[in-house]
Amino acid sequence: MINKQQTKETAAKLLSQSRIRMAKSYDKTKTYAINHRQLSISIGIILLGIVITIIMVKFKRPPKRLRPDNVAPLVKIVQLKKENIQMVVSGFGTVQPKVQVQISPQISGKVVSINPQFKTGGFIAAEEELIQIDPRDYALAVRQAEALVAEAAVKLDMEKAEAEVAVAEWQQLHPGTQPSSALVLRTPQIRQAKAQLESAKAKLATAELNLERTRLSLPIDVIIISQKVDLGQYVMAGTIAGTAYGTDAVEIEVPLQDEDLAWFDIPDNNSAAETVSAEVKAKFAGKHHTWQGFVKRTTGQVNTSSRLISVVIEVKEPFSKTQNRPPLLPGIFVEVFIKGNILKDAVRLPRDAVRNRNEAWLFDKDRLHIKLLNIVRTDRDYLYTVDCLEDGDEIITSSLDAVTEGMSVRARKITESLNDE
Repeated sequence: MINKQQTKETAAKLLSQSRIRMAKSYDKTKTYAINHRQLSISIGIILLGIVITIIMVKFKRPPKRLRPDNVAPLVKIVQLKKENIQMVVSGFGTVQPKVQVQISPQISGKVVSINPQFKTGGFIAAEEELIQIDPRDYALAVRQAEALVAEAAVKLDMEKAEAEVAVAEWQQLHPGTQPSSALVLRTPQIRQAKAQLESAKAKLATAELNLERTRLSLPIDVIIISQKVDLGQYVMAGTIAGTAYGTDAVEIEVPLQDEDLAWFDIPDNNSAAETVSAEVKAKFAGKHHTWQGFVKRTTGQVNTSSRLISVVIEVKEPFSKTQNRPPLLPGIFVEVFIKGNILKDAVRLPRDAVRNRNEAWLFDKDRLHIKLLNIVRTDRDYLYTVDCLEDGDEIITSSLDAVTEGMSVRARKITESLNDE
């Protein structure tokens, strides 16, 4: 029984191992077949590609060579116009007050009154009281001076009366004759009395003037820059009570090159003429505004560091509100355009249209021609020339790498005349 049972188990174990070996052998065979088929497909694809490439190379047609119609470079041209052009000289400067004064009392005393507008930024009209100093001491001085005048006048009258008496007595003692000495007629005493009266009147005038000076004012409309006195403060004569500047006009010093001065006439420093106008532009409160000004004079000296000459521009009524614009306050940085002389029969060229400082490229019958220019003035945007170009000439504004006289070019566009821009 034991042998039969062991035999059965051994036979089952051998059968199981045989099945496992057969399964592994089948898997290896299947994997080999799949790999062999994929390799065959890949080789076939490669061979097919090689064949197609050989066919395409063998039957390839060379590309057709197209000859371009025109290889001339394309350029932009501008038509020029000859006319009379007003030269405009531009520059920058800072607005400054024409009149700026330090307010100082001419007498000493306690401040008893202050104008409500006597503060930084306040506007005070001409002859309007700024501050007042206690006038009582000066009023008493006037009364005292008036008494001295009255006393001197009485003394003069007495001397004149005594002189009349002396003349009468002389005529009684020496009828028909004139006294040999002026003392007899009291002439020196009368002159002395007159001098004393004039001295008393001068003292009275000084006392009255000091009384007037207790009321401090200015002869022009002003805006207060600073205030340095308060109510009840005792001030000495000459003490700076504040600073103000006049509102009638402001000035702008514009530094210019020496050659710019040749394009407009500068008035004489003693002249009041306003022949050369200037446009003042500035940005204020986020907007651009314009004021009208005039060239008044030069500063009379050359800046030693920049070698520039400053021209003074005056703008009248900078605080006027008639044109609905803000005031032109001192300290604002502005740009100034001075309207200068007329350049007759001139042509204006853009700066990028001029080559090598004095050459231009002209367009004529699809050809480029190099023209030498006589440039008489240059500004920020343009160059101006005379006696070189004619009305209707077309100038090339495009940039080219290589240029030769008479080379072929094509015009891309003809714009309007530069002077119509």
